[in-house]
Amino acid sequence: MTPAGFRLSIPRSVMSGLRSHLEAGYPLEACGVLIGRIDGQTYTVREFRPMRNTVVDRPHDRYRFDDLEHLRVQREAEGRGLEIIGIVHSHPDHPARPSAFDTNWAMDSRDSFNAYVVARVERGGMMEARTYRLSLERARLEEEPLLIDDAGEKPPPG
Repeated sequence: MTPAGFRLSIPRSVMSGLRSHLEAGYPLEACGVLIGRIDGQTYTVREFRPMRNTVVDRPHDRYRFDDLEHLRVQREAEGRGLEIIGIVHSHPDHPARPSAFDTNWAMDSRDSFNAYVVARVERGGMMEARTYRLSLERARLEEEPLLIDDAGEKPPPG
């Protein structure tokens, strides 16, 4: 079971950048990482970093990060006192829930630390995004709260 009280908080401006990247990747799966801080069970996102999908044989329904790019982004985040706290990818024309492949990948990596954001992108537009965490005990990704946060956002000029 995932920890009680877990939540992922993403500023609206960061969500907008995430949306743009995932929509631009359509009809292929697009991916990236969430960088931020963790305070207990609250994961607070500071930025979204687009990543290149290196899958060539099935990029419409699979993604993989370039290992060196991932390591570079991780080191840059740590150098600023932040860390990678989540993984994002799109499901072109499919629901915003983990596929069997997603769950197997998470189980194989035993990654119960990161939040997983899966976004449904239909006809080039992001329709919804949902957050999941790996439950090692249940061997599945379980849905968790996703908060789109306006706090700290600057009002538009005008």
